[in-house]
Amino acid sequence: MQIIRYQVDGQSLVGVIENDIVRQTRGDAFGKLAVGPEVGPVDQVHMLPPIVPSKLIAIGLNYQDHITQDNPNFETPENPIVFLKPPSALTGHNQPIVLPRGVERIDAEAELSIVIGKQARHVKAANAYDYILGFAASNDVSARDFQFKDGQWSRAKGFDSFAPIGPAIVTGIRADDLAITCRVNGEVKQQSSTKHLIFDVPFLIEFVSRVMTLEPGDIIMTGTPAGPPALAPGDVCEIEIEGIGILRNSVILEDELPS
Repeated sequence: MQIIRYQVDGQSLVGVIENDIVRQTRGDAFGKLAVGPEVGPVDQVHMLPPIVPSKLIAIGLNYQDHITQDNPNFETPENPIVFLKPPSALTGHNQPIVLPRGVERIDAEAELSIVIGKQARHVKAANAYDYILGFAASNDVSARDFQFKDGQWSRAKGFDSFAPIGPAIVTGIRADDLAITCRVNGEVKQQSSTKHLIFDVPFLIEFVSRVMTLEPGDIIMTGTPAGPPALAPGDVCEIEIEGIGILRNSVILEDELPS
Protein backbone atom coordinates (compact mmCIF):
# COMPACT_ATOMS: atom_id res chain seq x y z
CA MET A 1 0.00 0.00 0.00
CA GLN A 2 1.12 3.57 -0.78
CA ILE A 3 -0.09 5.86 2.01
CA ILE A 4 -0.15 9.62 1.46
CA ARG A 5 -1.43 12.90 2.87
CA TYR A 6 -2.94 15.50 0.59
CA GLN A 7 -4.70 18.82 0.92
CA VAL A 8 -8.15 19.86 -0.28
CA ASP A 9 -9.65 23.25 0.61
CA GLY A 10 -7.04 23.70 3.35
CA GLN A 11 -7.84 20.35 4.94
CA SER A 12 -5.24 17.61 5.40
CA LEU A 13 -6.52 14.18 4.41
CA VAL A 14 -5.08 10.64 4.33
CA GLY A 15 -5.25 8.74 1.07
CA VAL A 16 -3.55 6.08 -0.99
CA ILE A 17 -2.04 5.95 -4.46
CA GLU A 18 -3.23 3.25 -6.84
CA ASN A 19 -1.88 3.26 -10.41
CA ASP A 20 -0.79 6.92 -10.06
CA ILE A 21 -4.30 7.91 -8.92
CA VAL A 22 -4.97 9.35 -5.45
CA ARG A 23 -7.94 7.75 -3.71
CA GLN A 24 -9.77 8.80 -0.57
CA THR A 25 -9.56 6.60 2.52
CA ARG A 26 -11.32 6.05 5.79
CA GLY A 27 -9.54 4.88 8.90
CA ASP A 28 -6.05 5.20 10.38
CA ALA A 29 -2.68 4.99 8.64
CA PHE A 30 -1.47 2.94 11.60
CA GLY A 31 -4.44 0.60 11.50
CA LYS A 32 -6.80 -0.35 8.69
CA LEU A 33 -7.54 1.95 5.78
CA ALA A 34 -10.66 1.50 3.69
CA VAL A 35 -10.13 2.77 0.14
CA GLY A 36 -12.77 5.04 -1.33
CA PRO A 37 -13.40 7.15 -4.46
CA GLU A 38 -10.79 8.68 -6.74
CA VAL A 39 -9.44 12.18 -5.99
CA GLY A 40 -7.35 12.59 -9.14
CA PRO A 41 -3.91 11.94 -10.69
CA VAL A 42 -0.99 12.33 -8.29
CA ASP A 43 0.47 15.28 -10.22
CA GLN A 44 -2.83 17.17 -9.97
CA VAL A 45 -3.24 16.74 -6.20
CA HIS A 46 -1.64 19.03 -3.58
CA MET A 47 0.66 16.52 -1.90
CA LEU A 48 1.78 16.93 1.71
CA PRO A 49 4.52 15.05 3.58
CA PRO A 50 2.96 11.59 3.98
CA ILE A 51 3.23 11.67 7.78
CA VAL A 52 3.57 14.21 10.59
CA PRO A 53 6.29 12.92 12.95
CA SER A 54 7.02 13.91 16.52
CA LYS A 55 10.69 13.89 15.48
CA LEU A 56 12.78 13.61 12.35
CA ILE A 57 15.97 11.65 13.00
CA ALA A 58 18.79 11.60 10.47
CA ILE A 59 21.92 9.49 10.14
CA GLY A 60 25.17 10.89 8.82
CA LEU A 61 28.11 9.14 7.17
CA ASN A 62 26.30 5.85 6.50
CA TYR A 63 27.66 4.96 3.03
CA GLN A 64 31.36 4.14 2.71
CA ASP A 65 31.69 5.76 -0.71
CA HIS A 66 30.31 9.03 0.66
CA ILE A 67 32.68 8.96 3.63
CA THR A 68 35.78 8.48 1.47
CA GLN A 69 34.87 10.50 -1.65
CA ASP A 70 36.92 13.53 -0.53
CA ASN A 71 39.31 11.83 1.90
CA PRO A 72 40.20 8.14 1.33
CA ASN A 73 41.66 7.97 4.85
CA PHE A 74 38.49 9.17 6.61
CA GLU A 75 37.60 6.60 9.28
CA THR A 76 34.30 4.74 9.25
CA PRO A 77 32.21 5.68 12.31
CA GLU A 78 32.09 3.11 15.10
CA ASN A 79 28.39 3.75 15.56
CA PRO A 80 25.66 5.66 13.69
CA ILE A 81 26.04 9.44 13.68
CA VAL A 82 22.62 10.67 14.81
CA PHE A 83 21.28 14.19 14.42
CA LEU A 84 17.83 15.80 14.30
CA LYS A 85 16.07 17.85 11.66
CA PRO A 86 13.03 19.86 12.77
CA PRO A 87 9.64 18.60 11.56
CA SER A 88 9.14 22.12 10.17
CA ALA A 89 11.74 21.20 7.51
CA LEU A 90 9.35 18.66 5.98
CA THR A 91 7.80 19.28 2.60
CA GLY A 92 5.91 17.11 0.16
CA HIS A 93 6.19 15.73 -3.35
CA ASN A 94 6.02 18.42 -6.05
CA GLN A 95 6.46 21.16 -3.43
CA PRO A 96 9.48 23.52 -3.74
CA ILE A 97 12.82 23.38 -1.98
CA VAL A 98 13.43 27.00 -0.95
CA LEU A 99 16.96 28.40 -1.23
CA PRO A 100 17.37 30.78 1.75
CA ARG A 101 18.96 34.20 1.48
CA GLY A 102 22.67 34.13 2.27
CA VAL A 103 23.26 30.47 1.41
CA GLU A 104 26.00 29.98 -1.16
CA ARG A 105 25.53 26.23 -1.77
CA ILE A 106 22.77 23.76 -1.10
CA ASP A 107 23.17 20.07 -1.83
CA ALA A 108 20.62 17.33 -2.34
CA GLU A 109 21.12 14.05 -0.50
CA ALA A 110 19.10 11.05 -1.68
CA GLU A 111 18.02 8.95 1.29
CA LEU A 112 15.76 6.07 2.23
CA SER A 113 13.50 7.00 5.14
CA ILE A 114 12.04 4.59 7.68
CA VAL A 115 8.60 5.45 9.04
CA ILE A 116 7.88 3.98 12.48
CA GLY A 117 4.55 2.21 12.89
CA LYS A 118 4.26 1.75 16.64
CA GLN A 119 5.98 2.91 19.80
CA ALA A 120 9.48 1.48 19.98
CA ARG A 121 11.94 1.44 22.86
CA HIS A 122 14.92 -0.93 23.30
CA VAL A 123 13.96 -2.86 20.16
CA LYS A 124 16.19 -5.74 19.09
CA ALA A 125 17.40 -5.67 15.49
CA ALA A 126 15.83 -9.07 14.88
CA ASN A 127 12.41 -7.58 15.65
CA ALA A 128 12.88 -4.22 13.94
CA TYR A 129 10.50 -4.82 11.04
CA ASP A 130 7.67 -5.37 13.51
CA TYR A 131 7.93 -1.64 14.31
CA ILE A 132 8.08 -0.29 10.75
CA LEU A 133 5.01 1.15 9.05
CA GLY A 134 6.86 1.51 5.75
CA PHE A 135 9.51 3.36 3.76
CA ALA A 136 9.64 6.59 1.75
CA ALA A 137 12.03 8.46 -0.50
CA SER A 138 13.54 11.55 1.10
CA ASN A 139 16.08 14.30 0.55
CA ASP A 140 18.35 15.60 3.33
CA VAL A 141 18.86 19.04 1.78
CA SER A 142 21.92 20.73 3.25
CA ALA A 143 23.33 24.27 3.20
CA ARG A 144 26.87 23.05 2.80
CA ASP A 145 28.63 26.37 3.48
CA PHE A 146 26.74 26.76 6.77
CA GLN A 147 27.53 23.16 7.70
CA PHE A 148 31.26 23.75 7.33
CA LYS A 149 31.11 27.18 8.98
CA ASP A 150 29.15 26.05 12.04
CA GLY A 151 30.98 22.77 12.69
CA GLN A 152 27.62 21.13 13.41
CA TRP A 153 24.60 20.46 11.27
CA SER A 154 21.44 21.88 12.85
CA ARG A 155 21.27 25.19 10.98
CA ALA A 156 22.59 23.79 7.70
CA LYS A 157 19.99 21.03 7.56
CA GLY A 158 17.13 22.67 9.44
CA PHE A 159 15.68 25.27 7.08
CA ASP A 160 12.04 25.04 6.10
CA SER A 161 11.64 22.75 3.04
CA PHE A 162 15.00 21.01 3.67
CA ALA A 163 13.39 17.60 4.27
CA PRO A 164 11.30 16.62 1.25
CA ILE A 165 9.68 13.21 1.71
CA GLY A 166 7.24 11.18 -0.32
CA PRO A 167 5.30 10.85 -2.46
CA ALA A 168 4.05 7.98 -0.27
CA ILE A 169 4.89 5.63 2.56
CA VAL A 170 5.15 2.21 0.95
CA THR A 171 4.25 -0.70 3.22
CA GLY A 172 5.05 -4.39 2.99
CA ILE A 173 8.59 -4.20 1.58
CA ARG A 174 12.08 -4.79 2.91
CA ALA A 175 15.00 -2.43 2.44
CA ASP A 176 17.87 -4.92 2.17
CA ASP A 177 18.79 -4.07 -1.45
CA LEU A 178 16.86 -1.18 -3.01
CA ALA A 179 18.39 0.91 -5.79
CA ILE A 180 18.61 4.61 -4.85
CA THR A 181 19.14 7.38 -7.41
CA CYS A 182 19.29 11.17 -7.39
CA ARG A 183 18.73 13.11 -10.62
CA VAL A 184 18.99 16.85 -11.19
CA ASN A 185 17.28 18.09 -14.35
CA GLY A 186 17.20 14.49 -15.55
CA GLU A 187 20.94 13.86 -15.09
CA VAL A 188 21.95 11.09 -12.67
CA LYS A 189 24.09 12.47 -9.83
CA GLN A 190 23.91 9.71 -7.20
CA GLN A 191 23.39 6.00 -7.71
CA SER A 192 23.75 3.24 -5.15
CA SER A 193 21.79 0.62 -3.21
CA THR A 194 20.64 0.29 0.36
CA LYS A 195 22.71 -2.90 0.53
CA HIS A 196 25.69 -0.54 0.92
CA LEU A 197 24.41 1.05 4.14
CA ILE A 198 27.11 0.70 6.80
CA PHE A 199 24.43 0.46 9.49
CA ASP A 200 21.36 -1.22 8.03
CA VAL A 201 17.70 -0.62 8.86
CA PRO A 202 17.37 -3.14 11.72
CA PHE A 203 20.61 -1.96 13.31
CA LEU A 204 19.48 1.68 13.14
CA ILE A 205 16.16 0.95 14.82
CA GLU A 206 17.90 -0.97 17.60
CA PHE A 207 20.50 1.77 18.06
CA VAL A 208 18.15 4.77 17.96
CA SER A 209 15.49 3.12 20.14
CA ARG A 210 18.13 2.65 22.85
CA VAL A 211 18.57 6.42 22.86
CA MET A 212 14.99 7.69 22.54
CA THR A 213 11.47 6.37 22.38
CA LEU A 214 10.27 6.21 18.79
CA GLU A 215 6.63 7.15 18.32
CA PRO A 216 4.28 6.15 15.49
CA GLY A 217 5.06 8.35 12.50
CA ASP A 218 8.62 9.18 13.52
CA ILE A 219 11.05 9.22 10.61
CA ILE A 220 14.62 7.93 10.42
CA MET A 221 16.55 9.18 7.37
CA THR A 222 19.23 6.56 6.77
CA GLY A 223 22.05 8.50 5.08
CA THR A 224 23.18 9.29 1.54
CA PRO A 225 25.66 7.71 -0.90
CA ALA A 226 28.52 9.51 -2.66
CA GLY A 227 28.06 12.48 -4.93
CA PRO A 228 25.44 14.76 -3.34
CA PRO A 229 24.81 17.35 -6.05
CA ALA A 230 24.55 21.11 -5.72
CA LEU A 231 21.14 22.63 -6.45
CA ALA A 232 20.36 25.98 -8.04
CA PRO A 233 17.18 27.97 -8.56
CA GLY A 234 15.17 26.48 -11.41
CA ASP A 235 16.52 22.96 -10.90
CA VAL A 236 14.26 19.94 -10.55
CA CYS A 237 15.55 17.27 -8.17
CA GLU A 238 14.25 13.70 -8.26
CA ILE A 239 14.98 11.03 -5.65
CA GLU A 240 14.01 7.57 -6.89
CA ILE A 241 14.08 4.44 -4.72
CA GLU A 242 13.29 1.04 -6.16
CA GLY A 243 9.85 -0.20 -5.16
CA ILE A 244 8.98 3.12 -3.50
CA GLY A 245 8.72 5.70 -6.26
CA ILE A 246 10.01 9.12 -7.30
CA LEU A 247 10.09 12.18 -5.05
CA ARG A 248 10.22 15.32 -7.17
CA ASN A 249 10.92 18.90 -6.00
CA SER A 250 11.77 22.09 -7.83
CA VAL A 251 14.18 24.66 -6.37
CA ILE A 252 13.19 28.31 -5.92
CA LEU A 253 14.67 31.37 -4.24
CA GLU A 254 13.23 32.52 -0.94
CA ASP A 255 12.39 35.81 -2.65
CA GLU A 256 10.03 33.91 -4.99
CA LEU A 257 7.75 32.80 -2.15
CA PRO A 258 4.32 34.45 -2.06
CA SER A 259 4.34 37.39 0.35
